[in-house]
Amino acid sequence: MLNQIRSELSAQNARLVAVSKTHPVARILEIYQQGQRIFGENRPQEMLEKQAALPADTEWHFIGHLQTNKVKIIASFVSLIHSVDSLYLLQEIDKQALKNNRVIDCLLQFHIAKEDTKYGLKEQEAVEMLQSSAFSILQNVRLCGVMGMATFTDDTDQVRGEFHQLKQIFDHLKATFFPQSDHFSEISMGMSGDWGVAIEEGSTLVRIGSLIFGER
Repeated sequence: MLNQIRSELSAQNARLVAVSKTHPVARILEIYQQGQRIFGENRPQEMLEKQAALPADTEWHFIGHLQTNKVKIIASFVSLIHSVDSLYLLQEIDKQALKNNRVIDCLLQFHIAKEDTKYGLKEQEAVEMLQSSAFSILQNVRLCGVMGMATFTDDTDQVRGEFHQLKQIFDHLKATFFPQSDHFSEISMGMSGDWGVAIEEGSTLVRIGSLIFGER
């Protein structure tokens, strides 16, 4: 299944984030030995412990809701933070990146689902943030794109519509704020149940766990 998913993603110029949260290091290492290098975690302390135990060329993506007081735990090594949902969080990431003499890549998370339990910005909130003087002075973060989670539903048309909305947000931000920035190129959307639709709607990063690791 892993190779099949990677092959289909590669054909669409998309990459796989293997969601390894709650799985033991030994199981992650099995997937690593099959050629997978990008892994996604949602708990900073767990991510830190796994990072210490996996080979150095492993690329760690933080995919869950990130509390500002936990940024320092992952700031020295995280490759991409998918879930930036406020200027306050982005400022803290910038602060901790500076302490580690790094620039940390980030995605802005948008609320596209018809579910109040999911986190994320509204498009206008993101626009106001990107126009702010507070954002303009940040030097140790680099925005690389957007992330969103669709509603958990069997209604494919609804899911497709939500992914289409995220692609439109990406296109607007790209044209308005990052027209000359090659690094602003990522759309993180799609999980085990809807990644095929996500790819069709323009996803460049899909976050898949159970199809690869099995059910927890």
